[in-house]
Amino acid sequence: MSHRTRRTSLFSRLPYWLLAILLLFVLGLWAITSDQTYSGIFATLSGGVLTTLWVTFVAFIAATVLGLLIALARTSNIRVLREIATFYIEIIRGIPILVFLFYIAFVAAPAMVWAFNWTMAPFIDWGWLAPASVRGFDFVWRAIFALTICYSAFIAEIFRAGIEAVGRGQIEAARSLGLSRWHCFRFIVFPQALRTILPPLGNDFVSMVKDSALVSALGVQDITQLGKLSASSSFLFFETYNVVAFLYLTMTISLSLLVRWLERALNRRVRQ
Repeated sequence: MSHRTRRTSLFSRLPYWLLAILLLFVLGLWAITSDQTYSGIFATLSGGVLTTLWVTFVAFIAATVLGLLIALARTSNIRVLREIATFYIEIIRGIPILVFLFYIAFVAAPAMVWAFNWTMAPFIDWGWLAPASVRGFDFVWRAIFALTICYSAFIAEIFRAGIEAVGRGQIEAARSLGLSRWHCFRFIVFPQALRTILPPLGNDFVSMVKDSALVSALGVQDITQLGKLSASSSFLFFETYNVVAFLYLTMTISLSLLVRWLERALNRRVRQ
């Protein structure tokens, strides 16, 4: 193969979309480091990055665990569990995340506080426990709880699709060899389902990073909320939301590339 042919082949394989994104990243980083206005805004908003990541990680881990349990109920042989799981998934997926966020924050949270005080009334009367208050229920945890419930319904469907992708013959063969349901799931079903589950699960995590911006509606001090406060006080809306977009793009694109790499690594391992 000639040098010219190799060069043409190299250029044809270049991911131009990634080069364009890298160019935007370099331009954004240059503006933040060289312009005093952008530097000040970045310093103000950088504190919200930890809040955004904290809310996302905690909510996603909780949603993954809850989603797995719901998926197991959805694929169960017990009809009552299947009906309850299906009802849960259809109801939760039919409500917009922002509406559900408000519902959890201003309806469910006071109800949970009231239920706690009613249940623990004897211990509260004896002075063993202090009564809970709605004000003591931090809005960060209300937001985490809402995102957990919302995303668990979508993640449950991802797990269900992965579980049902495993052939029934393999499960029946494992059961005929004497494996319990738990061992069959642990050693036969889940390792194979993981290949189907991982890409959409990673995409849901990236989506949650973006949807975590909705918690700013509750006053949670994430990137979006700090951006709104900074823009309203300085009237630098263009510069502020440029930095907000830059921070979210940096996180989501980095995570998307990581998910792509994990997917390719998993596919290579399977082919080997």
